[in-house]
Amino acid sequence: MRKLVVLLLIVILWGCQSAPEKVAKWPHGVNYEIFVRSFADSNGDGIGDFNGLTARLDYLKELGVGGIWLMPIMPSPSYHKYDVADYKGVDAEYGTVEDFKNLVAEAHKRDIQILVDLILNHSGSGHPWFQEAIKGKANPYRDYYVWAKKDSIRDQLSKKTISLDSDNITQWHAVNGDTLSEHYYGFFWGGMPDMNFDNPKVRQEFVDIGKFWLEEMKVDGFRLDAAKHIYPTDRAEDNHAFWIWFREEMQKIKPDVYLVGEVWSGAEEVAPYLKGLPALFNFDMGYAITAAVRAGQDTIQLIEKYKSINDFYLQTTSDYIDATFLKNHDQNRILSELAGDQQKARVAAAILFTLPGTPYVYYGEEIGMLGMKPDEFIREPFLWSAAPNPAQTHWEEPRYSNLQTVTPLAEQQADPGSLFNFYKKLIRYRNASPVLTYGTLQSSPLKIKEIVSLIREHESKRLLILHNISDVAITVPVEGELADFDEVDFVSQSEVKKNEDGWTIPAYTSVILK
Repeated sequence: MRKLVVLLLIVILWGCQSAPEKVAKWPHGVNYEIFVRSFADSNGDGIGDFNGLTARLDYLKELGVGGIWLMPIMPSPSYHKYDVADYKGVDAEYGTVEDFKNLVAEAHKRDIQILVDLILNHSGSGHPWFQEAIKGKANPYRDYYVWAKKDSIRDQLSKKTISLDSDNITQWHAVNGDTLSEHYYGFFWGGMPDMNFDNPKVRQEFVDIGKFWLEEMKVDGFRLDAAKHIYPTDRAEDNHAFWIWFREEMQKIKPDVYLVGEVWSGAEEVAPYLKGLPALFNFDMGYAITAAVRAGQDTIQLIEKYKSINDFYLQTTSDYIDATFLKNHDQNRILSELAGDQQKARVAAAILFTLPGTPYVYYGEEIGMLGMKPDEFIREPFLWSAAPNPAQTHWEEPRYSNLQTVTPLAEQQADPGSLFNFYKKLIRYRNASPVLTYGTLQSSPLKIKEIVSLIREHESKRLLILHNISDVAITVPVEGELADFDEVDFVSQSEVKKNEDGWTIPAYTSVILK
């Protein structure tokens, strides 16, 4: 009996040591983007819903997620729901208001925060406001939208209207084929008419909408779609000022509200938005990581590029929190971009999780989902198990992520060497590391084309991070000012060996030295 007690005590102590304390507190930590329709079903209709997601919150907790960004959930006629028909409701396909409130409450019990996608720059053409506006110039809702006597072809006066986030070539649209009267402005397409934020009533509508979601629905913040398109491209300064105003209004409602914006542009165009949106998605780094890992070399400029962008942004605002990611719902999936090479996908993820900021994982990246445009096929159903599973969604037939191409979660959870467990291990380490969560970024003097090298520092603690993105082992001489980094604190996979020449890092392996 005494031996049994001692054995149980050893097991308990070992278990406690294997679960390091999480230091990443909201809004820091790792976030997870979910397309509700594709994630988890609860009622057998094949469409993901709030109750299905609620039942899978423990999975996200296991993964180490601290925040969830939900793609649009408001009533809409489309599958993606970016053309909102009611800003103060939830789409019946996903459940009821009470279902959503329960989701938020259960997430909060697990220390997981909820962000909802808020689409301000346009409504759907089926929204009651727009249906009133098209009745005529005398209608009180006419001025909720932007009207002009322009033809329906893109205004050619400025090529600045060309944007990375829209390939639409018609931005002025006729109502019911009436080409003689005024046309309305719709940057993305005719089914998404742009709001007129020169109208104070429209601004107040969205203050009320924000209040509804923050106070009534208890969400923690918003992902703000198309943030640079509140006004047309030639009114960039008005866009910047709008977000300062909007942030102030939301902070009056919820002082710790978290706002993260989509400004799909280069650093110079992004920077002026930071005073209103101190968290913005870093598209440049997603592209840079993908390109470097795909090539397997030419890494020397990668960290310098990130540091220059980060330092540039910090000159604009001191409370900037970078929102980093590999890919999102508008881009080909990372594993497809890397030609299905899971070793490359692993080192890409390791780079993401060792950079500053708050990394976002697009649902399914952790199990190696595939996908190439058009958009439906980069938003395919999450794969839970090979056996029939009531949570499995089937709203569309997957073209890329199916049981022949992707190992489902249940099998990966049971495999210590799986991609899922790789992600879980990385996220757990990051969540427990004050240096990775809160530390600054310093350049490393190492100049090896196959090694991504960086230094992170926080409160006098420093880590040297080395990522081998090549398919062969590389020996890294850690000498001179780096000689003090002589102990392995983390290794992503394989074994790292030290000899008189330095540290030998296996192919596609990341090591952190302290």
